[in-house]
Amino acid sequence: MTHNLINQGPKIALFEPDIPQNTAAIIRTCACLGAELEIIEPCSFFLNDKRLKRVVMDYMDNEKIRFYENFDKFYKEKKNQRIILMTTKAAVSYTKFKFKRNDTILFGRESAGVPEKIHKLMKFKLKIPMKINKRSLNISSSVAIILAETLKQNELF
Repeated sequence: MTHNLINQGPKIALFEPDIPQNTAAIIRTCACLGAELEIIEPCSFFLNDKRLKRVVMDYMDNEKIRFYENFDKFYKEKKNQRIILMTTKAAVSYTKFKFKRNDTILFGRESAGVPEKIHKLMKFKLKIPMKINKRSLNISSSVAIILAETLKQNELF
């Protein structure tokens, strides 16, 4: 079953991604669910990396992917929009939050999250609750969970 989702939906933003296979899986998820992807550079790999190409297959649509040279340019453009940071350091669960259609949901680097200065800038910080003594989910799984919840809350499925 295919869905035609409204283009004015959520945006997934990746801060300086490090693992091409994860980025490729996120590209596929965003393409299949109709979300825009924003990548804040620098990436730790090239977009022609064979590991990325193997996972992304034919889902690479540069019209639905926006690149930002750095976080400052990303943040400046988003100054009048909501940015929600997903972080294991948050106190609030995503299940207790009301997402809006055009939110930008920011995910940090797989290896290090986002720097403390970015944490301090963010008004909205959410986490995905996990079992005690577990560190984190794979970022592509986290994106899928949050994107599905955002689409459901806003009746975009």
